[in-house]
Amino acid sequence: MSPLPPQVLSPLDGRYRAAVTELGEYLSEAGLNRARVQVEVEWLITLTDRSLFGSVPLNAEQKLGLRALVTDFGQTEIDELAVLEATTRHDVKAVEYLVRRRLSTLGLDHISELTHFAATSEDINNLSYALTVSDAVREVWLPKFRAVIGALRLRALEYRADSMLARTHGQPATPTTVGKELAVFVYRLERLAQQVEDSEYLGKFSGATGTFAAHVTADPAVDWPAVSRGFVEGLGLTWNPLTTQIEPHDWQAELYSRVSHANRVLHNLATDVWTYISLGYFRQIPQVGATGSSTMPHKINPIRFENAEANLELSSAILDSLAATLVTSRLQRDLTDSTTQRNIGVGFGHSLLALDNILRGLGEIDIDRAMLARDLDANWEILGEAIQTVIRAEVSAGRSTIEDPYALLKELTRGKRINRHDLVAFVTELEIGDAAKARLLDLTPGSYVGLADPLLDYLT
Repeated sequence: MSPLPPQVLSPLDGRYRAAVTELGEYLSEAGLNRARVQVEVEWLITLTDRSLFGSVPLNAEQKLGLRALVTDFGQTEIDELAVLEATTRHDVKAVEYLVRRRLSTLGLDHISELTHFAATSEDINNLSYALTVSDAVREVWLPKFRAVIGALRLRALEYRADSMLARTHGQPATPTTVGKELAVFVYRLERLAQQVEDSEYLGKFSGATGTFAAHVTADPAVDWPAVSRGFVEGLGLTWNPLTTQIEPHDWQAELYSRVSHANRVLHNLATDVWTYISLGYFRQIPQVGATGSSTMPHKINPIRFENAEANLELSSAILDSLAATLVTSRLQRDLTDSTTQRNIGVGFGHSLLALDNILRGLGEIDIDRAMLARDLDANWEILGEAIQTVIRAEVSAGRSTIEDPYALLKELTRGKRINRHDLVAFVTELEIGDAAKARLLDLTPGSYVGLADPLLDYLT
């Protein structure tokens, strides 16, 4: 057997690449290196703006040229960094050498020794990860997440008045509406979206053990914490003043836990929709050219929601692992976070793929109103709750002397199927007020939905 040409191992880079490719702009090795270049460049500008160590502020054209190293970062730089790292065996040092080369090209050799000045690799890395993760979340993951919420919201409003038999514990229960059940997910996901949106992205820039030791030794007159704070906040991040060599990654643990939580709510949505499809409450719209089964031509399988389920589980497994391990670093630094952080994109990738499937899946289903009506009409016994509650109210108001209404309805309905005729006959003989009796006689499984419809007004 002849060997295959080099192949990708992750399906995110193969079969599913089209659905997650936007994340590669930020959460790839190239995206990380571009961010590293950005941090190195902005640190140079920060130092020269303050005329430190004999430098003078760069003019607008020089700054533009430096920042073009970031905006023009592409395949040439990716290839050059690979060659440099093959020699340095150190990814951040390779970035430093790349920047120094570009300074020469720009005629800025006189500031080359300020490149990576007083910085440890983690000063560059922690800011680079904060930048790439925040961009990936805000530019890619959150918009897709909100698109799913938006699609759910439209469905919830469209189906707000469509009664549906609820199934607590999988058994017939007090009816609800399709819209209200979807609105529950909208409300849950909106809260999580806001929490993710409000996430902090922390950064440090304080040297080898977080003490500014090299900085102070180089120039004790400078307020280095103030310089560091201005630099970090200038990147759009939150400054962390108390760190070891590394920024402790607590913000990452918080973010990944929130996204993992969102994954699990989406997983709940996927399994519920799958179940509604199985019950016939939702019907799947055939897609032109699609095949459901290789042997059973009639089948339309709910693959969008099944695929989403699996990818949400994978995403949460990775993100939970990151959240659990990143918060621990031995003493002032160990390297365990280096490998784990390279999988951030994998965690978000599986979540993004799931979001894509759910969004597509929601566009390929519709409710079956006839099926919903049949199921409701086949379960009149669920009105036992309403009847016993009304009787209790009537007893309390002095309009009835019926003893133990719950036991009375339990005897009538538990483990039995009754129909409208049976219920009408039962209610007609009840010793309750005329108004209460009229309300019960007008009641049907389809109308016994309480405030399900107006509850959707709570969606913002």
